Amino acid sequence: MSFHGEAHPGITPTPPETQGFRFNHTMLRIRDPERSLAFYSGVLGMQVMRRLDFEAMNFSLYFLAHVPDPQDVPDDVEARTAWTFSQTGMLELTHNWGTENDADFAYHDGNAEPQGFGHICISVPQLETAQAWFDAHDVTFIKRADQGGMKDVIFIKDPDGYWIEVIQADRMAGKGD
Repeated sequence: MSFHGEAHPGITPTPPETQGFRFNHTMLRIRDPERSLAFYSGVLGMQVMRRLDFEAMNFSLYFLAHVPDPQDVPDDVEARTAWTFSQTGMLELTHNWGTENDADFAYHDGNAEPQGFGHICISVPQLETAQAWFDAHDVTFIKRADQGGMKDVIFIKDPDGYWIEVIQADRMAGKGD
């Protein structure tokens, strides 16, 4: 028997018309693309799959991912764009031009009042190794793996103050009720 999701109030059978739908990306607005791209590539190991500029509207989109096999990514720009929008679990960083020049500019991180958006999550092979890597790169911690009521979970901040949960998948077994 195949898994069809947990049953909870409000859950309905999956409509056949949604067959093939997939979650593609989450978007975060960023102030300074150079700083954010350095963090997401150099600290979290993501690669930019595609950058799209919208000159008439003064913004750029950067689509990032962890790619298991770079050979799967098309070299041709149009093919890579289509490939990017067919993936799951992408991160879109949106840069509204000029924000990088305003020292006082900041986006709401979703965790300050009023709360809304919470965080994105990265799974790592070894939590302590990741925590040491973040220390070596002066990453801001909200919570370390041995702190708080939920052990084995790290929370860090990106350059815009967005929270990033960092987990080791096998340590999540047995969490919750």
